[in-house]
Amino acid sequence: MVGIGECGPLPGLSPEFTPEFESILEHTVEQLNQRGVQLPPHTNLTSISSCVHQILDKQEYAVQPALVFALETALLDLVNGGEKVIFKNSFVAGQPIPINGLIWMGGLDFMLQQIEIKIRDGFTCLKLKVGSHDFEKECDVLQYIRRKYFRDKITIRLDANGAFKKDDALMKINQLTRFDIHSLEQPIKPGLPELKELCRQSPIPIALDEELIGITGKEQKKQLLEQVRPHFIILKPTLHGGLAGCAEWISLCEPLNIGWWITSALESSIGLNAIAQFTANYPVSIPQGLGTGMIYTENIESPLQVEQGQLTYNSSLNWGNIKD
Repeated sequence: MVGIGECGPLPGLSPEFTPEFESILEHTVEQLNQRGVQLPPHTNLTSISSCVHQILDKQEYAVQPALVFALETALLDLVNGGEKVIFKNSFVAGQPIPINGLIWMGGLDFMLQQIEIKIRDGFTCLKLKVGSHDFEKECDVLQYIRRKYFRDKITIRLDANGAFKKDDALMKINQLTRFDIHSLEQPIKPGLPELKELCRQSPIPIALDEELIGITGKEQKKQLLEQVRPHFIILKPTLHGGLAGCAEWISLCEPLNIGWWITSALESSIGLNAIAQFTANYPVSIPQGLGTGMIYTENIESPLQVEQGQLTYNSSLNWGNIKD
């Protein structure tokens, strides 16, 4: 029996994305297969996380979230029979998860074409990137959407990826309010002290993403949330401490009334499947960011399907072969 996990650190974002990481990964897997690990009698995430702590020391665990995610999901797959069902919940039973439709940046015509396709395909929540192109042209795209679709029909999320300058971020946010925006993700670069005041003053709810990378300790997480007070955080297991790390973020958000949603980070079907099953362990009331698997022209065949703006697990479909 084999347990499979995906380790896909992202250049420029993942702390472990270094020239040495591939050899570190190979060594970790080799050591794990040689020494083995004491699997728990219970297959919950807490017990599996304890196993990962046996494999990685405290420092390795803190700076290698993609490896943590891979080990967690491989072990969960193994103890659940190696069928890539790591959580037996409503998602694998057929309950779909609503997701947002990603609109990739490009020329105006290209973006408008994507928007029409997403809406035709049943998406009711769109996520657009802002800040990397001419701001007025980006506003033109948003105006096009709002002229055709009111907020009760289409929800708009924006992601600046830290592209707004701290000095004019609030001015741009104020200009965006006329488009009935659900949320704005990471408006300025992570680590800037101005973020706290921006979250307080912004008329559009602010969601944090890159800001969470590298924040690993429970007290560190709590301090960030209490000081900055974002309206939402966006959780990516590959970047934010694996599944257990994301579960901890969620537990800290709830008493502070901070919302959250979960997003994949360009994983293949293997990683996306694990993230979707993890997501379904929680009540899902808003669209999640689990549509990145659609961007691949070559992916591992899987039971995952996107239909009418929802990610579904079709148990009648088989997994394709996974090459060594």
